[in-house]
Amino acid sequence: MAVMLHYFQTLNWNFVVIFSIALFIFSFFVLQYRVERFIYRRVKKIYDDVSLLESSSFRNKSITTDMATLTREVEKFARDKKIEIETLKIREEYRREFLGNVSHELKTPLFTVQGYILTLLDGAMNDKELRKKYLQRAEKGVERLIYIVQDLDMITKLEVGDLNLSFTRFNIVDVIQNVFDLLEMKADAKGIMLMFDMKYYKPIMVYGDQEKIQQVITNLVVNSIKYGKENGTTEVAIEDLVNNKIIVRIKDNGEGIEKKNISRLFERFFRVDKSGARTEGGSGLGLAIVKHIIEAHDEKIYVESEYGKGSEFSFTLEKTK
Repeated sequence: MAVMLHYFQTLNWNFVVIFSIALFIFSFFVLQYRVERFIYRRVKKIYDDVSLLESSSFRNKSITTDMATLTREVEKFARDKKIEIETLKIREEYRREFLGNVSHELKTPLFTVQGYILTLLDGAMNDKELRKKYLQRAEKGVERLIYIVQDLDMITKLEVGDLNLSFTRFNIVDVIQNVFDLLEMKADAKGIMLMFDMKYYKPIMVYGDQEKIQQVITNLVVNSIKYGKENGTTEVAIEDLVNNKIIVRIKDNGEGIEKKNISRLFERFFRVDKSGARTEGGSGLGLAIVKHIIEAHDEKIYVESEYGKGSEFSFTLEKTK
């Protein structure tokens, strides 16, 4: 325009307007092309590379140079990736711990059986009394291996949903009494009394898989005996809740659980007492199985514990007439 003003004494305003509009349109499309070519395509490639957004999400969207939006998306991606990395680290740590626990649980009875068999092969087989004694001990090691494998098989089926539950109507009081009868000798060995909180004269009918619920109660009572103090008690109570629900409470006055360990109680092979618990036997999967069975019934399980005073495990069930 300066050059034109130099050559023309008078200025044609129509020409100036047309020229300005044409210059604006030309500049707009040039800038738009540059933005699409050098900014949008590069940003889209970054999005595609990090899988933040699907490529198809760009097709129906207008070109934008809003850096605030881009910043929010990148920050969101960074947060999501950080969470994902932390989750992967936790899973990797859990995997290592799980494999270590599995190997330890299987190694102990395997080495026991192997030791007795090697001793017999080295000459102890000729002694009838010693042979019978070692074979009986080897049998106990094999039984523990079978027990661990069966528990692993059950918890795997529970986790993937392959274990079908057989729902029936049954009396929960009878189931608890059956568990008491089965574990009476085990409790007597530690002087622990198995008892109800009160006498239940009428049956309390619930709806669920009777066999699996009995296993839940058995695992919880065994756990209370294992960690209970000598000459202590394990008390079971049944209480009514709202919406046709009951809650079964198994309470002991044993050593209790520290707060830092409560959140991990239902992990496979997790033990509060790493050394003492293994001397008591068991697969280390009892509470994990309990949790999965209760969740398969669409019910809840709770834990309350005070270190040094005892613990209470409770779970809900659907009540029926």
